[in-house]
Amino acid sequence: MGALNNGDNEIHIKRTFTNLLMPQQSLIPDIPSLKRRMAAWLYESMLLFGVLFVTDYVFSVLTNTRDPVDNRSVQQMLLFVVLGMYFCWQWTRSGQTLAMKTWHVRLVDANDPQHMPSWRQAIARYLMCWVWLIPPLLLGKALGSGAGMITVWILLWAAVWANTARLNPQRHFWHDVWAGTQLVSYEPVPANKPKANATKE
Repeated sequence: MGALNNGDNEIHIKRTFTNLLMPQQSLIPDIPSLKRRMAAWLYESMLLFGVLFVTDYVFSVLTNTRDPVDNRSVQQMLLFVVLGMYFCWQWTRSGQTLAMKTWHVRLVDANDPQHMPSWRQAIARYLMCWVWLIPPLLLGKALGSGAGMITVWILLWAAVWANTARLNPQRHFWHDVWAGTQLVSYEPVPANKPKANATKE
């Protein structure tokens, strides 16, 4: 028995020593694959149609807008603000939108992966995320492209911009690097199942 106890003590000491040498190893975040991040991006794009449709409908009813040209600038500004609130509130609250939850992706502070991004970081990231859309929209406008062709430009540019992450050593998107945020893999901890009533002795 004494020999077994000594052996257990030696194993315990070795494990403790190893943990002291590498205390942060388990805290290193796992970066989701590019395919998974883009799947979340595509799903997010589909969900946003609902957000934009509801916002546009409410605005049209409240302002009695019948011609799409009427109140165009105000409408676009409203959509821009609503999208900003939609993303920033969820990013700072839980680090995830519905699409991100589905694909187990979470946004965190790059300097402290255990915490959600601040409002400053979330706003900066939202503004920088327009890099996904502004270049193809400007190209489509310059070429006089219709809605269908502009969609093609957006998808092509999204593929190009997404692959620039391969130039980053950690494979982060560049707009995340600039905003001080990063996307990590996140698996929610399952809730503990209620214990069955103990059998009375």
